[in-house]
Amino acid sequence: MKLIVGLGNPGDKYKATRHNAGFWLVERLAAQSGTVLRKDGKFQALVGRHEASGAWLVLPQSYMNSSGRPVQMMASFFKIAPEEMLIVHDELDLPAGAARLKHGGGVAGHNGLKDISSRLGSHDYWRLRLGIGRPADRGAMIDYVLHRPGQDERAAIDEAIDRALGLVPLLVAGDMQGAMLKLHTQEPEDKPARSKQGDRAPAPERSIVERSAEAPGTMPAPGVPAAKESTVEKVGAAARAGALGPGEQKTPAAKPPDIENTGTGEAAEAHGTKGALNSLLRKFLPGGDPERKR
Repeated sequence: MKLIVGLGNPGDKYKATRHNAGFWLVERLAAQSGTVLRKDGKFQALVGRHEASGAWLVLPQSYMNSSGRPVQMMASFFKIAPEEMLIVHDELDLPAGAARLKHGGGVAGHNGLKDISSRLGSHDYWRLRLGIGRPADRGAMIDYVLHRPGQDERAAIDEAIDRALGLVPLLVAGDMQGAMLKLHTQEPEDKPARSKQGDRAPAPERSIVERSAEAPGTMPAPGVPAAKESTVEKVGAAARAGALGPGEQKTPAAKPPDIENTGTGEAAEAHGTKGALNSLLRKFLPGGDPERKR
């Protein structure tokens, strides 16, 4: 990389505005490396030589919309190809705190990039994009970029600049792919990870007893004894089954006069069993009615 250009507007009025994010990075790079930026009238820019790499650091002083003129003059004088340039600029399409390295592509409405591409006749230069976010009102775009960011925004942008400055050894050595990989893998998370289970808590598991109650005919739950059939019920069922001949329909037994409706269930069942036995004897043993014998 032979030319590193920071985009912005000159003067104290614009010094702290979002549109000057490119200036902020190159100024800090110059301060860290001890590079002195001097105003050069021929190139209409502040220019300094990065001693460790020999790359030129440039801050155009022709205002954002005419940034291409100093870049073109530097490139022409020092025989620098577009792919050997890095243009550092503010980026509306990235949130504050994000930074991306990109080669070529469109200008996304950025007037500084538009003028550079027009002057060079090429889009094939490298860009270091520093996110500044986008205003809620799209009609307030110009006012937004020409104002200071909030305290939290500025802190986030400064952190992105710190990460980007860590790439300088790779950039000046021409290892652009290594620089891109390092920068993009250092990018902080924008959103907290979502739980795989979602926000709703899982429904409590129903007990085996509850599931058995909802599904008739299922096995009883472990540890829950099944209801036992009484001996009287077994005998009565067998007697009733035997009292019916083939093709006969079951008829309810007549209520005996000596059993009251308020008696116990076992007594009533026993009497029903007795009546069924008597009916069986009458069917198969004529004249063997035990009631008549009494």
